[in-house]
Amino acid sequence: MPLLSVDELAGDRDAAWPGLVERINQAFVPVRMHPALPEDGRQTLYRLQVTTRSTLGALALNCGALEVDHGWVKVLGAGAAGLPDLAFANGLGEPTAESQPPALLVVALDVLGGVFAINGGGLGFAPGEVCYWAPDTLNWDSTGMAHSSFMHALLAGAFSGFYADLRWEGWEAEVQSLPTDHGLSVYPPLFSEQGQDISRCSRKPVPLAELATMR
Repeated sequence: MPLLSVDELAGDRDAAWPGLVERINQAFVPVRMHPALPEDGRQTLYRLQVTTRSTLGALALNCGALEVDHGWVKVLGAGAAGLPDLAFANGLGEPTAESQPPALLVVALDVLGGVFAINGGGLGFAPGEVCYWAPDTLNWDSTGMAHSSFMHALLAGAFSGFYADLRWEGWEAEVQSLPTDHGLSVYPPLFSEQGQDISRCSRKPVPLAELATMR
């Protein structure tokens, strides 16, 4: 693929960032934005090879990470507070002319170890759709949304119903008290018969990286 420089990727007059900031400020759920170090943002954008006209590119350049809905969902950007940047999370090094888009691109993590990723053709759903790996089913499924629509829905609180069966009374305070780069290890596991009611399960704070090894 032809490589674009950081300046070419970031120079779009129709950049998505101003509109995204407006949606963040008007979000229907609590959102904490971690700033990006300028050089981290530029490097992440270059390794992704997407422009800032896209929501993905806008996040990569301008935002370290977002903690959405009391920190339940961690949206990745240029890396912050112990969360990896989008390129590192997806094993993307320096791009070359021979580089190919990944089969999936992880864009967000949730507190229970769930993963949101853009399908690049490796998940059996329409390319470009955001898919979710669920810790209670151990399967991928499509949200039916492109990344920009996914971010809009997430900030609008549309995922409250999506997560209804995985929440418990007082989850907001418990999740919000966690360090940014931590999630909850649940026992018995959510995919087991004994783990169907999360309110009765043991929940232990662990690094998100540790939850990733359980997938």
